Amino acid sequence: MMRSYLTRIQDRIRKVFRCVLPEMIFKENMTSSEIRQSFLDFFKSKKHTLVPSASLMPDSPNLLFTNAGMNQFVPIFLGQQRCPYEHPRAADTQKCIRAGGKHNDLDDVGMDTYHHTFFEMLGNWSFGDYFKREAIDWAWELLTEVWGLPKQRLYATVYQPGPGDPAEFDHEAYDIWAEKFIAAGLDPKTHIVNGNKKDNFWMMGDTGPCGPCSEVHMDLTPNGDTRGKLVNADSPLCIEIWNLVFIQFNANADGSFSPLPARHVDTGMGFERVANIIQNSNKLTDFSGKFSNYETDVFQPYFETLEKISGKKYNSTLPEHGNSLSEVEKIDVAFRVIADHIRTLGFSIADGIEPGNTGRNYVLRRILRRAVRYGRNLGLTEPFFYQLTDTLADCMGPYFPELVQRREHIKKVIQTEEESFNKTLDRGIELFQKEVEKLDGEKTISGKSAFTLYDTFGFPLDLTEVMAREIGLKVDQEGFDKAMDEQKKRAKESQKKEIIEVSDLEFTSATSFHGFEESKSHSQILDVLDLKGRRAVVLNQTPFYASMGGQLGDEGWLVSANGNRKWRVLDTTKVEDTFLHHIEATADVPEKGEAVDALIDLERRRALERHHTVTHILHWALHEVVSSSAGQKGSYVGPEKLTFDFNQNALTPNQLEDLERLVNEKIRVNDPVSWMNIPYNEAQLREDIMQFFGDKYGDEVRVVQIGGKPGSLDGYSMELCGGTHTRASGELGLFKIISEGAVAAGIRRIEAVCGAAAYEYTREELNRLQRVAKILGSPVAELEKKAESWVNGYKDLEKSLKQIRAREAAAMAQDWLKEAQSQGALKFLGKDMGETDPEIFQAAAEAIKSSFDGVAVLVGSTGPDKALVAACVYKKYTKSHPAGKIVQWLCGRLGGKGGGKPDFARGGAVNLADIQPALEELKERLKETEFVQG
Repeated sequence: MMRSYLTRIQDRIRKVFRCVLPEMIFKENMTSSEIRQSFLDFFKSKKHTLVPSASLMPDSPNLLFTNAGMNQFVPIFLGQQRCPYEHPRAADTQKCIRAGGKHNDLDDVGMDTYHHTFFEMLGNWSFGDYFKREAIDWAWELLTEVWGLPKQRLYATVYQPGPGDPAEFDHEAYDIWAEKFIAAGLDPKTHIVNGNKKDNFWMMGDTGPCGPCSEVHMDLTPNGDTRGKLVNADSPLCIEIWNLVFIQFNANADGSFSPLPARHVDTGMGFERVANIIQNSNKLTDFSGKFSNYETDVFQPYFETLEKISGKKYNSTLPEHGNSLSEVEKIDVAFRVIADHIRTLGFSIADGIEPGNTGRNYVLRRILRRAVRYGRNLGLTEPFFYQLTDTLADCMGPYFPELVQRREHIKKVIQTEEESFNKTLDRGIELFQKEVEKLDGEKTISGKSAFTLYDTFGFPLDLTEVMAREIGLKVDQEGFDKAMDEQKKRAKESQKKEIIEVSDLEFTSATSFHGFEESKSHSQILDVLDLKGRRAVVLNQTPFYASMGGQLGDEGWLVSANGNRKWRVLDTTKVEDTFLHHIEATADVPEKGEAVDALIDLERRRALERHHTVTHILHWALHEVVSSSAGQKGSYVGPEKLTFDFNQNALTPNQLEDLERLVNEKIRVNDPVSWMNIPYNEAQLREDIMQFFGDKYGDEVRVVQIGGKPGSLDGYSMELCGGTHTRASGELGLFKIISEGAVAAGIRRIEAVCGAAAYEYTREELNRLQRVAKILGSPVAELEKKAESWVNGYKDLEKSLKQIRAREAAAMAQDWLKEAQSQGALKFLGKDMGETDPEIFQAAAEAIKSSFDGVAVLVGSTGPDKALVAACVYKKYTKSHPAGKIVQWLCGRLGGKGGGKPDFARGGAVNLADIQPALEELKERLKETEFVQG
């Protein structure tokens, strides 16, 4: 009777909510997509503006990645930017990464149920609008009435200061929570837990906005009766799901706290954790099952893809802390790590952050290499990680369309990185295993060995620690750090600079730059610095552009006021706001306080401007011809040429031709090139103004516009840029691409010229062609036809040579077969050919394959540290002695790798000195009825 009554009440509540929020989903065991959408719909009904997730590339220079939902709203909290929304409220789902710096969950990923490097943070914000009452009311409403989470399993934490902590006990939050729990028939003394500054007081930094926070935790134990004992106890059975931050104070430099003029709310909910609760409980009533973020539809699709790729099954086991891992645990940890890491890599690359050697780019490279190495636990020795890109785009694309738009680029970048690391991974693992064998009962891998893995094979330290942890060992990090410091010291000593480090000097006077409008200025010398081989002159004002953003610094002259003395300026650089004019160190020294005329080399400056302006047009053309994802990754702007680096696959000849044609079309139109200064926060709101992640911008930025009406910000090309430019595109004259090629993994480079440099390049190319025609006694117009004839003749000759080599190799092979010996039930030939040509080696192997009825192995060196290996197995023995396994074993002994089919396999190796001993050992192994790898 009572149950029937409660059911009717529950149905009535549902009907009420469907009327109030018709677009909202209201059911148990929602999918993750439905959970995300219901959160957004709920706060939309509360007059919040739904905003898109910010990029993972943070605006703050102190952050490696965007790691919290509030990052994009910091300017509003600090009063640097007005709130742009109709109601000063916002809600979103923010993509976040915590894998470096202060917030780093990398080491815990895969080892438990809830740590991730990438995660989504659902959040709602109030900018000087509502405060604690509404924030807590709506949190309770969404959790208990919309999603139906059991109230008796919820716990709230509030701030209680300890000795020396800021502010006072948060009575306001406590009283509001107490109302909720009392109304639910629960004791607030049990369900409200007090927390100290560490757990319940949020600060943006040492100074600035801050305030108490109130967290919501959920008891996931089967009976749900822990009475708050597991709150903040780092237990997977009681997890924090939502943090409500009340920003109401300003932390002052003297350590005091004062009230803010406007109070704000900043909340963050762990999306994956909520999905865990809703999907892994049975209709939110039975909590006896497994609770893990990985046991949800957020991660299961990746597991399904991995199962198809690897043939392994996910068994949901968790490792016990401190113990070596069983084989099943290794497999399950690998599933979790790989599923987590593909999300981190995919989202990052979609936002323009790619694996590299420094900073956040190296963090991504570490994460990718961890995933690739964990693939070995699943038996995956060929590139596989990139194949998960499709699963990621299919699962997350509906909410994050950039994953679909850049799917192929993400896949290509990951595949390229994966293939590169695969070349050294097996050798690194072999070295690690050898080091383990040397330990003789010890439990610590030496720092020197860990550093060798890092320096030679590209193993980040944390990857070596993972491998050690799997077998119950540790790594000597102190020894690793020492080896790293020693290498840095050696590198520094080998690259001693010829001049002092001007970047370490402090300047009190800034240089006023007039080079956008003027080519000369009357200046006063503020300082003269003595450098090795040069001097640097500091002026109060200058027309000289200082090297920055890829554009070289200006050259020119400094002329004394009376015109009797003159110094050649060889380069211009900049330290903060001070310009350094580098001149030769001669007996004639400029004097501090002396007046000079500063004159730039105008012809050289014009060449620089042409090459700089054309990089902007080229950037625009790349987006038109190739893809909008082709972003600039670096440039060089000199008087003789330009280079433009971008992230993309190799360009086809047709694409290069289209690029060149499109740029020259824009040059002929003679569009105006203009620039204007605007507030940076205005530029941020414009998607059509290009700005570059990682660059630092001030409060005001310079926008260079090509096309459109000057000053209207309506050009076809608009970029934030501090360099010098032409006044119109027609000044560029002619644009010519010289080359296009790879400079790093996933990075291409275009080298080009324009203006006078393009004319000189074209003239020299024509002269070269005419000289070739003269040597060959052929008119230029007939060179192409004659070249085709020569190429065809060369191909015929090459074909004949190959046939001759094949006959010679076959004859040699027949002689070698006479050396074959019986090893058990089969005949064996092991032949070291010594130094040989790859084509002869292949021909000999083919000849033996077609005529020998046993097992033959050939080894031949093609360089000082390079050998080829081939195995030919007669069809009668392919099951018992497969060629692929034989080559794999032999290459392993010789420091290489290889494989192939049961009847024929090839490989490569580097340890030439071990060839004969390895062949002898192989001969003994072949006596067995089946080949044993060992």
